[in-house]
Amino acid sequence: MANRINLNRNDLAKFLPDQRAIRAFEELFASVPTATEANEFESAGAQANAQQALDSIERLSRLVELYATAPAPEPLRQLRYGTFYDTTTQTSTVINTPKAVTFNSTDLSFGVRIGTPASRIYVDSEGIYNFQFSMQLDKTAGGVGLFYLWAAINGVDQTNSATQVRLQGNNAESVAAWNFVYRMNAGDYLEFVWSSDVTDLEIKAFTAAPPVPGIPSVILTVTTVPLYGR
Repeated sequence: MANRINLNRNDLAKFLPDQRAIRAFEELFASVPTATEANEFESAGAQANAQQALDSIERLSRLVELYATAPAPEPLRQLRYGTFYDTTTQTSTVINTPKAVTFNSTDLSFGVRIGTPASRIYVDSEGIYNFQFSMQLDKTAGGVGLFYLWAAINGVDQTNSATQVRLQGNNAESVAAWNFVYRMNAGDYLEFVWSSDVTDLEIKAFTAAPPVPGIPSVILTVTTVPLYGR
């Protein structure tokens, strides 16, 4: 091996994270003798040790050159996200009838959006999405009322996604809060569907009353689940 590793700084920058690492790498190989330098050692034992070191460095340099010439890894896809809410009270006008939860405000959004109608939450790329929400439930009359909520994707109810919440008495307020995780394709949309067995149960919004800010009827946060190694 007459020459040291045949890589310039541009080659090294393809697989080393920064200039500090590049300089350290260059110093490592600069400290290794070439075959010509090794032959100048007076001791036969020193020559043998130098040759062993050169052989190891040669194997390492070949591996490094393979990395340097390999195709660049696929860049990480930016994660999608969205935060949405609704400032209106949503009511149940007919008992035991499915009704989609709607949204009228977007806080942050990248790749996730409110569609038409405003109950649809669209995603722009394939991935696993976490839909985390909270809803302010309220009952405006006495007695018992049952609130049901489930998820639908592209208009299809999702199996075993429903939950029941029981409210009792006038002004019986409760917060429904959990999440759904689904694999979505580009252009898919998710809806939250609800129904009640009474007409006096609602998803309630409250206006700001200092020192308390406004209370949306529903808050939704959507994020993609990172998939490492892709």
